[in-house]
Amino acid sequence: MRYWWVNQNQTYHHEVQGGYLWSPKRNANGARNPFYESMREVAPGDLIFSFMDTRILAVGIAQSYCWESPKPLEFGTAGQNWENIGWKVKVSFTELANKVRPKDYIEILRPLLPEKYSPLQPNGNGLQSVYLTEVPIGLAEVLVGLIGHEVVPLVAAASAVKPIAADDLDLWERRLERQLAEDATVPDTERQAIIRARIGQGLFKERVAKIETRCRVTGVENSVHLIASHCKPWRDATNEERLNGENGLLLTPSIDHLFDRGFIGFEDNGRLIISPVAHRPSLQRMGIDTTAAVNVGGFTSGQKQFLDFHRNAVLLQSVRS
Repeated sequence: MRYWWVNQNQTYHHEVQGGYLWSPKRNANGARNPFYESMREVAPGDLIFSFMDTRILAVGIAQSYCWESPKPLEFGTAGQNWENIGWKVKVSFTELANKVRPKDYIEILRPLLPEKYSPLQPNGNGLQSVYLTEVPIGLAEVLVGLIGHEVVPLVAAASAVKPIAADDLDLWERRLERQLAEDATVPDTERQAIIRARIGQGLFKERVAKIETRCRVTGVENSVHLIASHCKPWRDATNEERLNGENGLLLTPSIDHLFDRGFIGFEDNGRLIISPVAHRPSLQRMGIDTTAAVNVGGFTSGQKQFLDFHRNAVLLQSVRS
């Protein structure tokens, strides 16, 4: 279990009532934000302290891993300068009766604050620039003690969480597919090819097969058992990118799932990357050797560009600035 602190001044009610956390991927100027990057490290069973208006108002238990998701419609005018596509995590929140004001205990808390990415200023005031940041175990234990008995069963419940799947990723892609199906500016033949590319079939798979001959991870060569998986996901790509063979790898369905959801990725030199939040026993059963370094071979220059996007925008591994 890891502990997190989230500042929700603009979005507290939407997120707590909706049962989720959502952040954009980047700052308004396109720069990386370490407090958005933290979303990529959350795992089911993590405990989250929800801070708003000087107090810890709720404690949440992460129910899912992070996934790409459009900005919630209910945010309305909140975060008008935020990107429309960001990170989302399902969280079960419990609002507290004992709403602790950390500033009242700053003499106790100050020595426990991390030097980097602290959720509080040394005087006990919150940091507006912080969205989500990790809380060291020592600080978390003191916060739990300050909140008292009502948080104890939440800590116990967190250890028994069974992960749930992202619940809107497929809906989002299907919505994009319907919009494409109704787009008269795209020729019918091309439109159908792009739609089929979403499931890794048709013209896109044919183009990928001119570069790739087998599943990079399992070695399966029979095309019947392979999917053309997008490095830059179909949902994020332009129509040209959706059909670009260098934007694809031939993978078995289970490996495609892990790659599309960011549990694995690849370095340009072919080294397999396993997300630190991935459940390694599951990966082992799905055909990935988690006990040794794995190299799947080199990539074309075009593939490397798309794999760079995957590492930076899909892989569940933060790239802190």
